[in-house]
Amino acid sequence: MTKVLLADDDQVLAEMLSDYLSAEEFEVSRAANGVEAVEQAMQQQFDIIVLDVMMPEKSGFDALREIRTKQSTPVLMLTARGDDIDRIVGLEMGADDYLPKPCNPRELVARIRAILRRTQNVPGERSMFSLDGIELCTSDRTVTLDGEALPLTSTEFNILETLISGAGHVIEKNDLTQQAMGRRLAAYDRSLDMHISNLRRKLGNRADGSERIKTVRGVGYLYTMPAPART
Repeated sequence: MTKVLLADDDQVLAEMLSDYLSAEEFEVSRAANGVEAVEQAMQQQFDIIVLDVMMPEKSGFDALREIRTKQSTPVLMLTARGDDIDRIVGLEMGADDYLPKPCNPRELVARIRAILRRTQNVPGERSMFSLDGIELCTSDRTVTLDGEALPLTSTEFNILETLISGAGHVIEKNDLTQQAMGRRLAAYDRSLDMHISNLRRKLGNRADGSERIKTVRGVGYLYTMPAPART
């Protein structure tokens, strides 16, 4: 069974979500605060972690920060409805997606499954992409840059894989969101933009100063082809 860690101090909501997830055949562990969430995340292996932002003793942001120092388990943040700052901060810190509270249990399950689909290997898929000093292996979902391991969240990995597999071609934002995050792009949703920003920061520019990921305004993004080496 898929193992989910659900961290939320709202016991009524947590119990409802836990019951719904269990009925959908998820194995659910619960944490009532950020401290418990970190402890359980470090002691057990979960397939995905659901973190509420506002929790006692340790906030969801602080819990996410600690978890990200040790592992790249997919994390979905539960944020206050309409609070764009919480969403942006969570994505900047390495969350894979967010869902505003109060959330519909069916939508939570859909988001979890969308994230998990993109972290599972599909037989027959190309296992390795090599471009521009980047080695991306889909079989074990690892990335190296110039021979050095590059830690990425599951969503960042999906975006980079999609961009590199179509390097030199513009990928529309809706298509990239669908392929990398498993859902359609919603109005005013800046999740993809934040993940792209994180990827740019981690990858950096090339030695000649050129950017790897280019924004095509009003359309989407493309991974630019490196200039041919001079002979």
